Amino acid sequence: MALLVMKFGGTSVADIERIRIAAGHVKREVDAGHQCAVVVSAMSGQTNQLIEWVNEASPKADPHEYDTVVSSGEQVTSGLLAIVLQSMGIAARSWQGWQVPVFTDDAHSSARIIDVKTEELKSSLEANEVAVVPGFQGLGPHNRITTLGRGGSDTSAVALAAALGTERCDIYTDVDGIYTTDPRVVPQAQRLDKISYEEMLEMASLGAKVLQTRSVQLAMVHQVRVLVRSSFEPPDEVPAGEEGAGTLVCDEDEIVEQQVVSGIAYTKDEAKVTLIKVADKPGVAARVFGPLAEARINVDMIVQNVSADDRTTDMTFTVAAAELDKALDVLKGLKDDIGYADLRGSTDVVKVSVIGVGMRSHAGVAAQMFKALAEKGINIEAISTSEIKISILIDAAYAELAVRSLHSLYGLDSA
Repeated sequence: MALLVMKFGGTSVADIERIRIAAGHVKREVDAGHQCAVVVSAMSGQTNQLIEWVNEASPKADPHEYDTVVSSGEQVTSGLLAIVLQSMGIAARSWQGWQVPVFTDDAHSSARIIDVKTEELKSSLEANEVAVVPGFQGLGPHNRITTLGRGGSDTSAVALAAALGTERCDIYTDVDGIYTTDPRVVPQAQRLDKISYEEMLEMASLGAKVLQTRSVQLAMVHQVRVLVRSSFEPPDEVPAGEEGAGTLVCDEDEIVEQQVVSGIAYTKDEAKVTLIKVADKPGVAARVFGPLAEARINVDMIVQNVSADDRTTDMTFTVAAAELDKALDVLKGLKDDIGYADLRGSTDVVKVSVIGVGMRSHAGVAAQMFKALAEKGINIEAISTSEIKISILIDAAYAELAVRSLHSLYGLDSA
């Protein structure tokens, strides 16, 4: 008998019919003799509606009460799924975050999990009762409900799997796995059977929306294998406990034949900031990026071009598009201190990334990339790299051309 953690996202529990299908997947595993803890998101669109009501009530709502309201979507789903399971003759009950309990810090709306106590939950599971747990929520200091931020249900599921000591956490969503790139952009994109934690972490942080970044980090730290699979497949057509369906996120050692490049990610949520004619002297970078860090603005790519007279430099960097106005406001207030001639910002850029652990042992990946893009007339505005990733910033108009070209270049059309 295996202990499974199964997580169903918002589209997988969007209405009662979808909840019945999700319950069918749970029933399949229960009938196979598995103990099941199920983590659920709010029904699709429900969280947005709750946030809208909070903002309508007060634009400056108490964060404690904000979390109380916004976390209620998952509570509804957990109760409904438990009811449907009971109607199928399966022993089940819902557990709220404070009942497990899932302890978090007090960073309301973006709390981090500190500990998960599972003694009572384990007793329930050992009595062959399905535990239905709402994702996204926990218990903070002073016994206040907290929420984990967007996509937090993935983190809840992995944290629960780690606490219970399960070997695998199954994430059910509206896609059947992780693809080499977005199939809407490249129809030849291939579903990966396996992907390493490191690669998935890069893909999640660089635009792939299937898994939340924090959940992948947690899975890697605790060595929880994560199986991404579709909840839209008929439950009776999927073998119980089958790893052949979907994509398994696991340790690199489990992947026998590793591709040099595993995937191409891209994100449109980027903005470019350029400071023109900044004095080229020690300390200027600290005066630019220190205040941005204090304003909690994350800076990604940085390019600096020194002028011919070695006295001034043009400095370009990227921030999240949603933070562009905030970043510009910070820098405008520092004009006299920094001493730049002009400040420019734009959102007509896209970050495209090539990812693969095989890049550690293969030379020439970047050279191939730059040559292929040059042949397509695509200009690169900024570059950043890590051991298993190369990211470039290009004009947004060339995004799909770049993704398709690189996908073919590295042989992923027939991976």
